[in-house]
Amino acid sequence: MLEFDLLVIGGGPGGYVAAIRAAQRGLRVCVVEKDRPGGVCLNWGCIPTKAMVRSAEVYHALCTAAEFGVVAENVRYDFAVVRERRDAVVTELADGVAGLLEANGVTLIEGHARFVEPTVVEIHEAGASPTFDGGPRYAAPAGPAVRRVCARDVIVATGSVPAQLPIPGAELPGVVTSDGAFGLTEVPSRLVVIGGSAVGAEWASLFATYGAEVVVVEMRNRLVPSEDDEVGEALGRSFRRRGITVLTGATVTAITEGDGGALRVSIAGPAAHELDADIVLVGVGRRPNTAQLGLEVVGVETDARGFIEVDDRLRTSVEHVYAIGDVTGRALLAHVASHQGVAAADMIAGHGAHLDYSVIPAATFTHPEIASVGLTEDAARAAGHEVVIAKFPFAALGRAKTVGETEGFVKIIAGRAHREVLGVHIIGPSASDLIAEGALAMSLEATLEELAGTIHAHPTLGEIGMEAAMAGLGLPVHIAPRKKR
Repeated sequence: MLEFDLLVIGGGPGGYVAAIRAAQRGLRVCVVEKDRPGGVCLNWGCIPTKAMVRSAEVYHALCTAAEFGVVAENVRYDFAVVRERRDAVVTELADGVAGLLEANGVTLIEGHARFVEPTVVEIHEAGASPTFDGGPRYAAPAGPAVRRVCARDVIVATGSVPAQLPIPGAELPGVVTSDGAFGLTEVPSRLVVIGGSAVGAEWASLFATYGAEVVVVEMRNRLVPSEDDEVGEALGRSFRRRGITVLTGATVTAITEGDGGALRVSIAGPAAHELDADIVLVGVGRRPNTAQLGLEVVGVETDARGFIEVDDRLRTSVEHVYAIGDVTGRALLAHVASHQGVAAADMIAGHGAHLDYSVIPAATFTHPEIASVGLTEDAARAAGHEVVIAKFPFAALGRAKTVGETEGFVKIIAGRAHREVLGVHIIGPSASDLIAEGALAMSLEATLEELAGTIHAHPTLGEIGMEAAMAGLGLPVHIAPRKKR
């Protein structure tokens, strides 16, 4: 039996970060991973989708190059090369993670871990290679256990997989999850996306850029419903201008085989109807990846949805067993998993750590991009805050004009009494980068006065936070002041 101070089950953005930090703290660490290091984010989510988004951005830039005085003729994309570049980026980064684990003295074992005791697992040989058929990527372990590993402490970091909706016909060929979308070898002519949250909206935006005829079906009254109302409404308008059909307050009730190999999608809502699609992409929800892990053997408690329950120190119901990342259901974001991984490793190594879930930035890589941190306007009012709303449009920002990306705005929610920043919401160019200032402002309990009084470089997109803060204080420079009633 192999013995370690810490065993990490899962090598994703939570697991490998926890392992590296624990090794830096002097612990002997082992990571068990079925697939390539990096987890869903690196291999099946954040990184590969952003590589494809970048290809789409380059294609769009060339298609609109004439607006900038650049003549580009016969512009076309090669989707096979798009996929090859995506895979090369993923492979390089996954190999880099493996190299970092090795450089920090972490033992990496390939296989499927299953609990036999609270701090003892059996390692089974990994099953067949993952497929892009939209099904579960983490099947049951193949064959008998090949070794056992024990440790003083264990961190479960096995992540999540796409949820399957109970829709008749969801098992038909051509119905894929976000994972299955990676296996598409060509851009579908007609695509129906079920779900207008971050995952569904990103895929809809991506394939629309490549020329697909896209329909998004969202059961709530706007896209990206977890975002501020104004942001969701703005994205809906933007999508419609781009030719994307957005059906809100609607649901898919059934999928059947249509004519000529197409899929017939039945829509219920304000205007019930049917439409044809070549591909139906289910972009709704995720479930914890705990199959065949043996949690029930050692008594690790889960909630009604199957996510592992943890306390404020990431401890499960079983002593010496911790859990981090998506599998806890706290916030299904790679950067949250990494933050939890650092905290768990530090606590296990005897160091202090603090977890603050009130300042978690999130980004959605649609066109235009969306990013947010903190409370929405509705949430702030529901929490009892009297608020000031500070807004500034990209259309009034010099740098946005020069870049040619003027769609969108920044919206800052601040307390009325002290002008403290309660939330920042951005839709527009480079929103995913700009949100960092909002997160820092909240972490430091900054006010609108402090944002407005900080000198920002000009001309930059980053000035928009300063401009919005000045507008919120009633002292705008580059937009007209609000008329007093």
